[in-house]
Amino acid sequence: MTIMDIIGSDVFRRVFFYLLSAVGLYGILKKCGKKPWQAFIPLLRYYYLAAAVKKEKEGRVYVLLTVFQLAIDYMTDLIQKGNPDPVNDRNYLLFVALGLVVVLCLMLYVIRIDAAICEKFGKRKRWIWLLEFAEGITYIYFGWSKKVQPVITDEEETEGARVSGAVIDVMKDGLTVNIEKRTAKVQYKERVLLKDIHLAIPKGHMVLLLGGSGAGKTTFLNAVTGYEKADANIMLGGRDLYREYESMKYDVGFVPQQDLVRLNDNVRLTLADAATLRLPGNISRKEREKRVNEVLEEFGLAPLAGTLVEKLSGGQRKRLSIAMEYISNPSLFILDEPDSGLDGVVARGLFEKLRDIADQGKIVIVITHTPDRVIDLFDDVIVLAKDVDRTGRLAFYGTVDESYRFFDKTGMEQILRSINQKDEGGEGRATEFVERYAGKLMPAEG
Repeated sequence: MTIMDIIGSDVFRRVFFYLLSAVGLYGILKKCGKKPWQAFIPLLRYYYLAAAVKKEKEGRVYVLLTVFQLAIDYMTDLIQKGNPDPVNDRNYLLFVALGLVVVLCLMLYVIRIDAAICEKFGKRKRWIWLLEFAEGITYIYFGWSKKVQPVITDEEETEGARVSGAVIDVMKDGLTVNIEKRTAKVQYKERVLLKDIHLAIPKGHMVLLLGGSGAGKTTFLNAVTGYEKADANIMLGGRDLYREYESMKYDVGFVPQQDLVRLNDNVRLTLADAATLRLPGNISRKEREKRVNEVLEEFGLAPLAGTLVEKLSGGQRKRLSIAMEYISNPSLFILDEPDSGLDGVVARGLFEKLRDIADQGKIVIVITHTPDRVIDLFDDVIVLAKDVDRTGRLAFYGTVDESYRFFDKTGMEQILRSINQKDEGGEGRATEFVERYAGKLMPAEG
């Protein structure tokens, strides 16, 4: 086969025009601030293009219709192979009719997306015809010509509440958090879950983490602990938690809302298993047993050492869950609703124990849905809220008394009500407070 035969082949032409379009799409996606390598993903690249020009729904429908069309083509081919005269076959005619309908729908959605591309790059609608009949070359022009640049609309200029641009200096004997953003893929689209969160917590402080549903509390904690890394710098005791995660992961204790204990084990065995998992492997058996006994005494569980977990009360079981994480003597201790399901007196005793842990030089961060009944035990409060773009933002960080003055409220539940959305029964003032606090963090000019 000669070179001209290869160039003239159908496969060569398909590959050539695919790559031509891909190179053009690469430039378009890059100009639109998207991931340019997505231009080389078959079929889905048109979805990413549509999303880049604010036509994500049309892009999704286009992909589904294309898949449907491929399935119809496959079925008509099967019928043709099995029937020498498919014109008289009802199934064949049905699939042909469906194919025509899908093609017409595809044309409609392609025109919508092409019109959005023209609008995005400030071109008149007549450019749609070039996009239709000279796709690859037109993509190259839009993507790589310096004369053609995307138009920024007023809607795109509004990116939620303003960003502080702050970077908190590393606190040697505490926790320093500088989160630029935390993103996640939602239906192939990148969504910002957290943004612009900067704070430093000294050791010995007990901190309340406050925020409404969807404000990003759990996402924030996962980013701080390194469980789900963000675009961030997390320093604990002057060490980079992300870079040294393997050696530091047991320096962070996390107690989830649900108790992760085996009901048919006794208390001592439960703690012994936790010690085996969480203490360094070079620690002797005698030292592990000593640590188990220390934690049993510290959490008031020594008299219950031989008791089955299923026989414990709710408060005792919660203390055991906390003790399991505390066995490694972490510097940072995080608890998600430790008082869930507990009555006021038992919950108060649990929080007093957490206060004791903080007073030992630990950093304790707690989420609770009933903060006002134990707020006197906390040093500081972190308030997370959803801004206008429904992104988790820092609305406040400081002492409890400072938070009352900042929000002009007299209780934590009142503060929570002020930042919750109106459709959640709140005042809908989250963006106001996010911007006000960002203004406090902004570096002074000059």
